[in-house]
Amino acid sequence: MDAHSTWEFTDDRGLRVTAPSRPTRFVAYIQAGATLWDHGLRPAGVFGSHHDGGAQDPAKAGGLPMEEIRSFGSGSGVDVEALVAADPGLVVAVTYGGDQVYGLDPNAAKHLGEQVPVAVIDVGTSRSLAQVRGRFTELARALGAEPDAAAHGEEELARAEARLRSLAARPARPRVLALSAADERTAYLARPATWPGLRALGDLGVELVDPEGEGGANWRTAEWAEAAALRPDIVLADVRANAAPPRLLAGNASWSAMTRRAQVLPWNPENPASHHAHARWLDAVADAM
Repeated sequence: MDAHSTWEFTDDRGLRVTAPSRPTRFVAYIQAGATLWDHGLRPAGVFGSHHDGGAQDPAKAGGLPMEEIRSFGSGSGVDVEALVAADPGLVVAVTYGGDQVYGLDPNAAKHLGEQVPVAVIDVGTSRSLAQVRGRFTELARALGAEPDAAAHGEEELARAEARLRSLAARPARPRVLALSAADERTAYLARPATWPGLRALGDLGVELVDPEGEGGANWRTAEWAEAAALRPDIVLADVRANAAPPRLLAGNASWSAMTRRAQVLPWNPENPASHHAHARWLDAVADAM
């Protein structure tokens, strides 16, 4: 397909997104923008979610040169009128299941969709990491990305998967706990089955700690003493801006005891969904093991 043909892409809402020609200028949710950047595509701008505050979260930006890329705000602070005025041919967004565009208020998303084509990729619980990655690859190619970029990433990812699978097959596997620090008293313990990235680790043989007890679908809220009692050997600690940083936890005895025993590895639940980013993530876990 050349750049002057009518363009279309069926997104994960089941909607056929169309444009008069292949979009060459797009704005994206920051995770989506970082993913497409890994495919050699440069967003004209990005927006974040209500978790990100006034500035874009660098943890979600991947390799994006954020000092060169316009930010249209985050969550309820997204300037939809400025975004539309920037004249993108496409907006690339994500959803965590269903039709709701993540990172935008429903009314803002509706208003945006009435003025600009919006393609939405599902990154939620129902999708595997490979499915999310595959859908972004399909979109990238529809936008004109060179296939060679993905092919190199596929080789890199295959090597990383084989390495981690081999390490995870050894006796006495380390116990891995994923969490997000709420504050100096409280942690959110991830339920591995609800996170595509954690399920991918489990599929490769990594022993993931599944916190028991009541709580939300994705997290169990616990005191740090409860987290430490799980005795993980590796802690995957959320590094997004909405998570409390380790310096705020230094005075908590349970956190200190847990991290004396365990390696702490940065974890980004909104990692770019590219072969390259996923390979780096698996290699980091393999290094820790």
